[in-house]
Amino acid sequence: MSSHLQANIASTQLQSLAHLLNATHDKHHVVAFDGTHQWTWQQLQRDVTATLQRISTFPAQRIALCTQDSYRFAVGLLAICHSGKSLILPGNYQPAALAELACQFDLLLHDDGVEPIAGRPCHSIGVNSQQDSIKTFAILDLNATKVVLFTSGSSGTPKAISKTLQLLNTEIAILESVWGTDLKNCMIESTVSHQHIYGLLFRVLWPLCSGRAFACQNLEYPEQVMSHASENCVLISSPALLKRLSTQTSLATYRALFSSGGPLPYQAAQQAHSLFSHLPIEVYGSTETGGIAFKQQHTADEYWRLFPGVKAELNQEGCLRLKSPHIDPESWYQTADACVLHSDGRFELKGRTDRIIKIEEKRISLVEIEKRLDQLDWICESAVFSAQSEQRLSLNAAIVLSQAGQCKLESIGKGKFWLQLRSELRQWIEPIAIPRRFRVVQDIPLNSQGKRQLSELESLFSETHSPTPNA
Repeated sequence: MSSHLQANIASTQLQSLAHLLNATHDKHHVVAFDGTHQWTWQQLQRDVTATLQRISTFPAQRIALCTQDSYRFAVGLLAICHSGKSLILPGNYQPAALAELACQFDLLLHDDGVEPIAGRPCHSIGVNSQQDSIKTFAILDLNATKVVLFTSGSSGTPKAISKTLQLLNTEIAILESVWGTDLKNCMIESTVSHQHIYGLLFRVLWPLCSGRAFACQNLEYPEQVMSHASENCVLISSPALLKRLSTQTSLATYRALFSSGGPLPYQAAQQAHSLFSHLPIEVYGSTETGGIAFKQQHTADEYWRLFPGVKAELNQEGCLRLKSPHIDPESWYQTADACVLHSDGRFELKGRTDRIIKIEEKRISLVEIEKRLDQLDWICESAVFSAQSEQRLSLNAAIVLSQAGQCKLESIGKGKFWLQLRSELRQWIEPIAIPRRFRVVQDIPLNSQGKRQLSELESLFSETHSPTPNA
């Protein structure tokens, strides 16, 4: 973060997404920044106007938005919403995975960090437009304007989650009611992507509505997190990066730290506290639910506390049910999260009951990985499961080879075969979700009910079974 960049002095109340672009900010009000440049409120209005005019010339009605730069993302999002067209947010930059979603959209808006998709019209989002006139933007109908996000589904196929801007607007208001006073006049740095619900809300939409400037680019390394720290800065992060701060010894200051996307180990929370004098504020939720609850780990067994307006109960299987103004104010939403409710309204989580897991805050479908393995000519069947080591949670895969796969293995050897297998998977799957270890088996072990026997699968990867860790 540039040392000369000063926090905006808040002069307005929280803005609704409905009339955000008509807010009466000073034209020099800073919206976003990187190491060399600042984008002002007037520039945002100009860039949205220019992008809106450009996409209005396309007949496409379903527009996918995929960028690495958060300012360009904000420009594209607001332009699409004001165009009256459908907004699609892919959650994965991998070329093959993005191409697989191509049937879901007619046009891709992107920046230089995202490859265009063959067979679909693509348009690169420009900034610093010299647009002479800035239009008066119509008031958005928040209930009619929708955003479609994609997340890992239990079927192995990316699952489309449709949310109205009204639901997102309601959640932004809740976040501001809880933390707005504490974050007054702050700037936002982030280590997480805006393509997912957490980053979408915390690093782009909430800052836009509250008048807080946000960074265009992610902080990728612990050293960056330390060097960008400031009393006037908030860090939107994840357990994956906070855990990597264990080697840092210099002290720094953030106004607040947020963490979401997966469990934050108690020791990592305490290390962050020792470095920044603040415990991370952990937020629990999902793409479907948005934020559900929050906590700070003053003790190792700290319970979660529901956000204002969120109600919770358990079903007969002990899984959490929710009623929330930013999920569905009228109906209960059933999760697959095993839970224990306590008398004071707080709760503790006991894990997932489906085949969706999280590794370093990435939501991963074991079914999807099996599907990608099984579609290869080399493999007849696969079984993927998670394994916890002292260092990390990772994935193992037992595979039944086809005749073509057996021939390939014998011709090039195990080492090259595993490398080629991983290379194939990278066309579809993010690196964190690729199994670290594979075993070739004659059959996937089943019990008398035809269900996979996890204990036998796990034994295949035990040290006593095979001394070769990646074979």
